[in-house]
Amino acid sequence: PSVDTGAGLERIAAVLQGVDSNFHTDAFMPIIERAQEVIGREYDHGPLGAGFRVLADHARATAFLLADGVYPSNDGRGYVLRRILRRGVRHAYLLGRRDPTLVELTRVVVDMMGGFYPELREKAAHIESVTRAEEERFLETIEDGLKRMDELTSGSAGTISGEDAFKLYDTFGFPVDLTQVIAQERGWKVDVRGFENALAEQQERSRKARARQGTGSEGSTTRKRNTRRFKRVRPRVRQRFVGYDTVAAHTDLLAFREGEDGIELILHENPFYAESGGQVSDTGEVKGNGWELDVADVIKVDGKQVVLGDLSGEFDPEAEVDAAVEEERRRNIERNHTATHLVHAALREVLGEHVRQAGSVVAPDRLRFDFSHHAPVSKEDLHAIEQKVNDDIWRNAPVETYQLKYDEALRKGAMALFGEKYGDVVRLVDIPGISLELCGGTHVRSTGQIGLFHFTGESGVAAGVRRIEAVTGPRAYSRVRELERWLEEASETLRTSPEHVQRKIESLLEEKRRLERQLQDLLREGGGGGGSTVTLEVNGVTVEIETTGISDRQQVGLMMDSFRERASGAIKIIVSVGDRNALHAAVTDDLVSRGVRAGDLVREIGAALGGKGGGRPHFASSGIGGEVAAEEVERKLPGLVERYLVRALNA
Repeated sequence: PSVDTGAGLERIAAVLQGVDSNFHTDAFMPIIERAQEVIGREYDHGPLGAGFRVLADHARATAFLLADGVYPSNDGRGYVLRRILRRGVRHAYLLGRRDPTLVELTRVVVDMMGGFYPELREKAAHIESVTRAEEERFLETIEDGLKRMDELTSGSAGTISGEDAFKLYDTFGFPVDLTQVIAQERGWKVDVRGFENALAEQQERSRKARARQGTGSEGSTTRKRNTRRFKRVRPRVRQRFVGYDTVAAHTDLLAFREGEDGIELILHENPFYAESGGQVSDTGEVKGNGWELDVADVIKVDGKQVVLGDLSGEFDPEAEVDAAVEEERRRNIERNHTATHLVHAALREVLGEHVRQAGSVVAPDRLRFDFSHHAPVSKEDLHAIEQKVNDDIWRNAPVETYQLKYDEALRKGAMALFGEKYGDVVRLVDIPGISLELCGGTHVRSTGQIGLFHFTGESGVAAGVRRIEAVTGPRAYSRVRELERWLEEASETLRTSPEHVQRKIESLLEEKRRLERQLQDLLREGGGGGGSTVTLEVNGVTVEIETTGISDRQQVGLMMDSFRERASGAIKIIVSVGDRNALHAAVTDDLVSRGVRAGDLVREIGAALGGKGGGRPHFASSGIGGEVAAEEVERKLPGLVERYLVRALNA
């Protein structure tokens, strides 16, 4: 019925427009023309213009990928986008451009194609901000990376080792395929397998570090792997997870085994949730006939959920048992887990639909949510997100769960984590009108059970990935009470009411600024710090030695400026006595011209007093040994100054 000629839209356009390349049609030339303006160089229609053609192609790809919800990252489709962006930056760099270039070209793409693809115009601000941020980030390291490439490819052609390719990636942000392109241009090869091994080793180190720090769970310790076989109690019976509906079960054992960390049980009807999807494991207890297991963790072994912990009493595997999850802890976990769904929805509403979950931790006392976003979240946006989450909580919307075929769930608009493996049938968590996500975790029955939501932190964890931390329910209430207590203590200290604390602080700050101005005026006028002053003559030079409690170097500098403005043929030495003793010296201009240097003076005096220092000819400072008393300094100073002056003036 048809023949695939390979004559797509752009090739047909090239024929109709009488040009020799897709890039010379009106689909690309407006982008190339803008690149000429931005870079300040003429476009060559032949091989020398390849960089312009790459920029035009990559700008279009970048705009559409960002409009489609792809976000630059270090894995999956996000990594494809990051590689496209960085190749574009490199070609612009080779053309002499040292500022973001693709961001200028994506605007042309939006103007040209936004009428046919409305999402380009809807996401125009997002496309611009993300492209600019990615380009600026790579421009910070590309120059050093290219210098390193020059070093690696100097001499006769060879192979760049996997370790060096990984360092280019890890230190300078060079994707390995970019390293391959540059190497190929210079007749070199890259040990890609060695790079992949180095990358895998780094990922394993990171995984172990996270495990040591407990970042994947509620600070749980890493357990030794139990390699013993389970002893079957009831063969050919399948385990059933009942934890979605209940936190307790009267059931029997299917199997057990002993390990170095205690005993491990497989329950027929299991209410305990095993750590998954960021949600930490349940804890609780299992009671049998004369024995009790304190459940400290739940793990997955060959698809089965295994509870483990310390056993007390005489173990009897045959009798039925009562399994009970620690309910208060579970309810707090559920509050935090449902809150992550509300947060995800609020982030997308306030920041944009480019936001995608990049990881989470759901524990009983807190939640942590990582998401794709290119810049810190402003206080205003954080307040708006927090307000949106709390509004959804107070709506008391139902939280519904049901199972559906994966493809059907996606057609319904369910959010799925990119890179996550899902079965043919998936579990949906539906908060009508707010959120629809694929999720296997436990949740509250209605959003009102969360009670309260409060942010505790926002930070960056990787390029293009932000992290928010928050608390809910009782912990959020405790946090608010804690903040209230701090405010009450501050108001008592300031002797004002809580609502007037800010006004009181502003008044005190203004008073502080006024006093600082008065002090500076006093110091400029020659006022000292209220200490003792000794004046002596050495070879016709007036030496003024003052001991003061002023230790701020800026304030000392003001005193010295005032001295140098009003004196001639003189030296002033200030000994600052306080937490850290120090001395400062100022020399008038006429003495500097005769070879007297403040830096040399304090260096010599400081060395004699157990310290060291230096500075400019007019003004310098030095420390004093901690064991040297102020009285000893005052006693030794005249002789040390005289010795220096005799030598300096007679040199």
